Amino acid sequence: MSSTSALEHASTPESVPAPSKAPQRLGLALTVISAAQLMVVLDGTIVNIALPHLQKDLGFTPDNLSWVVNAYTLAFGGLLLLGGRLGDLFGRRKVFMTGVIVFALASLLGGIAQTEAILLGARALQGVGAALASPTALALITTTFPAGQARNRAMGVYAAMSGAGAAIGLILGGALTEASWRWTFFINVPIGLLVVFLAPRVLKESERGRGTLDVPGAVTGTLGLASLVYGLTHAASTSWSDAVTVGTLIAGVVLLGVFMLVESRSEHPLLPVRILQDRTRGTSFVVMLVVGAAMFSMFYFLGLYIQQVLGYSPLKAGFAFLPFSFGIVIAAQVASALMTRVDPRWISGTGAVLASAAMFGFSRLQVDSSYAGHLLPFIVVMAFGMGLVFVPMTLTAVAGVAQEDSGVASAVLNTMQQVGGSLGLATLSTVFASALADRAGELGGALQAKAAAGGMTPEQIGQAKALIGLQAQTYGSGRAYLVGASMILVAAAITFAFLNVKHAKLSTEGHENVHLA
Repeated sequence: MSSTSALEHASTPESVPAPSKAPQRLGLALTVISAAQLMVVLDGTIVNIALPHLQKDLGFTPDNLSWVVNAYTLAFGGLLLLGGRLGDLFGRRKVFMTGVIVFALASLLGGIAQTEAILLGARALQGVGAALASPTALALITTTFPAGQARNRAMGVYAAMSGAGAAIGLILGGALTEASWRWTFFINVPIGLLVVFLAPRVLKESERGRGTLDVPGAVTGTLGLASLVYGLTHAASTSWSDAVTVGTLIAGVVLLGVFMLVESRSEHPLLPVRILQDRTRGTSFVVMLVVGAAMFSMFYFLGLYIQQVLGYSPLKAGFAFLPFSFGIVIAAQVASALMTRVDPRWISGTGAVLASAAMFGFSRLQVDSSYAGHLLPFIVVMAFGMGLVFVPMTLTAVAGVAQEDSGVASAVLNTMQQVGGSLGLATLSTVFASALADRAGELGGALQAKAAAGGMTPEQIGQAKALIGLQAQTYGSGRAYLVGASMILVAAAITFAFLNVKHAKLSTEGHENVHLA
């Protein structure tokens, strides 16, 4: 499908649900969808701060502990496309509610877990629930809210929840861990039950799609994504040359190649090729992959810096990210308001430039930097930049998609963020580790020479070694931030060059018309 035909399709009455069919309680409907999305996104970080306590209680080894995060990532990233297609075929509200129920039950299981195996199984099951709920949540916005300002505002809130969820997760993780790490799981149970109770009352069910489930596509696509995500996460803890890393990455690429071949020949594909052939949509997917890579990495490295270099407690570290949550929510609302007056490329491209500048600012941090004077300003700039990126990218990723494909288009967008996060963390962690080792060796050699010359007490040598560790860590993070800044700058250039749609214009019928630039 060409960019012209896809975007013209978005303006036809047949492709947009009539405003009269929308639920009357749109505010409550948006609350239900946003609560589910927030629950799914924040779970990627809420457990992070609790990991040391969890390790002590359940006896995790350092190597196995990383799987508390990776089990969720693998299941979530690997099953997103399948979750989106199930919503298209069997009803998005039904699949959305099923995903939320699975997520809530898995959270309860994680909270009461007494062994490593049960906890890791619960985390994988949470990923399954998230893969069902997340793409159908975004698709429900496109079918629940009439096109134009109402949908733009809803997308703004949804994008804010997606962007702020990681920061909110760090805050909640710090607060809940003060009581018990188990509450980082239990908190999802009442939220999930409330969402499931309200969903059938405020969300309209979509029509069941035609065709059957593409089993070969589901198997190759799911295994390909899972293998790719596994290889990327494994690279972060070992190396890019590790045999397991190389083998799983190659397997992932091969399986995804087979998946695309299967999809091009399938009568009812899991991922219709026409979704990827639209230039604007493809641009949105690529930009979200890069932006997701940068944001996940930012939280990881800043979390280490704030706790280990600045010496903040877990709770205080969580609150250090609070300005990010506020900033991205405000920026997302600004972006949604601008969408009816400014072309998406200028909003999103400007946001990417701001985010790149913020990442460059983080690269200038030193051991003696302060939170208020050196870190906070760039957290605010990063938040505002991300908020400006998320809303236009979310809207353009689903613009012009036929009703029967909106779930899978939403799933591709979420998959780009998830795989991007894994890719970014793996890549920048490698940069970080290499730079840290080089800097530590350089400073350590200088210290040895000074100690050999005499004049340093054992206590002074110990203090100097501790300082060298912090300096090397900060230097390594700085190198990683520079690479991240370059990545986002490339995303900004791609946005300005290829996001060739004009801003939404409201017609007399209240439909959204999107035109080529």
